[in-house]
Amino acid sequence: MPGSIRQSPCGWSSRTEAYAERVTQPGTLSSTVQHLIVETHQVDDIRSLIALVDPLAPLLWLRKGCGLAGIGEALRLEFSGPNRMQDAAAAWREVAAAATVHDALRMPGTGLVAFGTFTFADQSDQSSVLIVPQAVIGRRDGVTWLTSIRLDDGRTDAPRQPTATALGPEYRVTLTPGVETAAGFQAHVAEAVGRILEGDLSKVVLSRDLAGHIPADADLRRVVSDLALGYPDCWTFAVDGLIGSSPETLVGVQDGSVTARVLAGTASRGADAESDQQAAVNLVTSSKDQDEHQFAVQSVLSSLRPHTSHVLTSEMPFTLKLPNLWHLATDIEGTLTDDATSLDLIDALHPTAAVAGSPTPAAVALIAELEPFDRGRYAGPVGWVGADGDGEWAIALRCAQVEPGGDVTAYAGGGIVGESVPEKELTETRMKFRPIIDAFG
Repeated sequence: MPGSIRQSPCGWSSRTEAYAERVTQPGTLSSTVQHLIVETHQVDDIRSLIALVDPLAPLLWLRKGCGLAGIGEALRLEFSGPNRMQDAAAAWREVAAAATVHDALRMPGTGLVAFGTFTFADQSDQSSVLIVPQAVIGRRDGVTWLTSIRLDDGRTDAPRQPTATALGPEYRVTLTPGVETAAGFQAHVAEAVGRILEGDLSKVVLSRDLAGHIPADADLRRVVSDLALGYPDCWTFAVDGLIGSSPETLVGVQDGSVTARVLAGTASRGADAESDQQAAVNLVTSSKDQDEHQFAVQSVLSSLRPHTSHVLTSEMPFTLKLPNLWHLATDIEGTLTDDATSLDLIDALHPTAAVAGSPTPAAVALIAELEPFDRGRYAGPVGWVGADGDGEWAIALRCAQVEPGGDVTAYAGGGIVGESVPEKELTETRMKFRPIIDAFG
């Protein structure tokens, strides 16, 4: 019956119950919504989550060895257009309200979850997706669990138990300039600087692409493994062929708390300890990078204010050290004041000034004018959402999209302000490409 809820004997958390109440008003549920049966139980620790996922279509969300590994597809939801995230939030409410969930652990990531990736642009040719796996292995705070998910179709087949498999044969690919050449990128940066100096906007983020090809049966877990090992402090993700390691948390929602990490302003690591420290000092004292960073921070704060209170940020950005780069970073924390879910918040936040520019409408319009390619899911939200609407989402950076036939497209960009120099911006993109180039090559 539309609007009905079937709760597990274990019960749900208070936030989940409140969430269920909100999504079961008359007329909310579609008569065609899929009913899912979800069961979570604790299991012995599993050494490698990556070894469990599909070699050709990995589903993964991982940082410092903890996260979620998905196997198979129980349900796939696709979205497009300017309302894609709003549509996803509405559809997820329906799916969550109609599901029967048995979850004694009730931890972030247990119970019903979906992996998601969304396009950067409203009019992208690529789809945005939420994928509910048939099985999820999760690890958090020393606890490992297995969640099985199936359609409520009357069948009583035992859920498939995920098993680890050895990585497939090694392969290498050379990524070469794609639609946007190095010379074309520098010309577009110069054009953007001119527009900024004319007062059209304050900042715009421009990117370029690299392209390559891998065997159609290549084991993508090799790329995921290299990224996870090389960048353990980043979110390593694999969702519907989008693979990468992002240092930037777009938003996390857990039990009414909201967190985000803003990155803008970049410098390469030094060759030795002394030059490395000087690189960090130069970044902190750079007015160009500080201005770029403040645009990004204010963009996030402005988007969160309608949904949060008691928002705290550090007075000054700190330097975040990655294996190949320094970033200026600011952490943001707040308390949720309305019924917004993590999907609602990514809709409110995207696109931030860190990946678009400021003011946002002018920056997005200039990106569409100058970039000669569709970004697809690059610089869009990627992550996961739970039945209660909580979840973790990063900005899809340091990433590549792998198509079923083996075509690979990688992306990297940089924030352009009035002081930007085209040659330096090109060098910054080369640094940002390094994680993906190394992982594939």
